[in-house]
Amino acid sequence: MGKIISIANQKGGVGKTTTAVNLAASLAIAERRTLLVDLDPQGNATSGVGYAGDDAQRTIYQALLGLATPAEVLQQTEFSYLDIIPADPDLIGAEMELLHYERREFILADRLSSLRERYDYILIDCSPSLGLLTINALAAADTILIPLQSEYYAMEGLGQLLFTVRRVQETLNPGLEIEGILLTMMDQRTTLARQVEKEVREHFGPLVYQAVIPRNVRLSESPSHGKPIALYDVSSTGAQAYFQLADEFMRRQAAGGADGGAAVAEDLAGSQTG
Repeated sequence: MGKIISIANQKGGVGKTTTAVNLAASLAIAERRTLLVDLDPQGNATSGVGYAGDDAQRTIYQALLGLATPAEVLQQTEFSYLDIIPADPDLIGAEMELLHYERREFILADRLSSLRERYDYILIDCSPSLGLLTINALAAADTILIPLQSEYYAMEGLGQLLFTVRRVQETLNPGLEIEGILLTMMDQRTTLARQVEKEVREHFGPLVYQAVIPRNVRLSESPSHGKPIALYDVSSTGAQAYFQLADEFMRRQAAGGADGGAAVAEDLAGSQTG
């Protein structure tokens, strides 16, 4: 049965969608059957793999509202092992419409259940908020992967996110664990970035990936060309960083994942309320 990983951070601009797109592409290159679910009305993950959301007759919006089956909204990408469920701006209205549904927090989980056998990994790119769509993603997920920009404001937002994870564990999804924390937009030339990395690694230990995503011009350019970095410039430092992340990610899966994901969420949530 495929593993569902939500890639989430309520703070925007931390490399969340970049990570969703390029980790999914890297896993597909490694011949892991991967599904990327775009749960952000901006549709950046959709365009990031070269699929125009405007061209889609059916998107995640139709799947959530029961207007189409999940299998009917799947789209193929340039990678043999990567499919996407696209998003478009219609998704903005989904949060209001889903309020009237029973089990509204579990709608995404119910919809994805029929696809779990088809994929090794299902990656959900969440919107930069903690609204109903993101709550659905956390309720559906086995784990959450948290991209963390190497700056202090991002660290403050991490505490809020972990508090939400703990609440989801208590009320909706007791099995939810932290897949890992990924340092993004890293500039090793700055003292601040090195200090942030040191503090994050000391505080979260093995939850923090050894792979680090650097600031990289080619990585920033690739979305405008509708290509993951592996197709846009495979030799770039950005591409190599995501290959390293995918390799570490798969090794963690083989080893049973990083230890302490649930415990850290619980401890951090407690500190937020203390």
